[in-house]
Amino acid sequence: MLRGAANKCMNCGNGKVFDGFLATNHACSSCGQEFHHHRADDAPPYFTITIVGHIIIPALLAVEVLWHPALWIHMSLWVPLTILLALSLMRPIKGALVGLQWALYMHGFDPDAEDDLPFVPAPAPATVERLS
Repeated sequence: MLRGAANKCMNCGNGKVFDGFLATNHACSSCGQEFHHHRADDAPPYFTITIVGHIIIPALLAVEVLWHPALWIHMSLWVPLTILLALSLMRPIKGALVGLQWALYMHGFDPDAEDDLPFVPAPAPATVERLS
């Protein structure tokens, strides 16, 4: 998980997990470990919002109780701080979740699993007889 949070390949520690800000590479450039099948869809924003909320809300309440600043000061302080904190935590959290999936062999990261699943044909459609 720490390698993923640091944007390093979980397998070798050399390649990069991310291609863009949140877009993952198809595979590691060093060892070839595939990343495309991860399923870290809605979890990173959820954890990011939870962590940012647990940091910002107590700080906001402490500032309000101690100094009673005007509303415009709250807005000019907490909105940019919340956005900056959320953007700085999103990528490491997503990398850590991809690393967790890799460590637990989830969603195609299992090295012993077969790449191609066996083909199972669809059942034949049922026939309906007409009563005349």
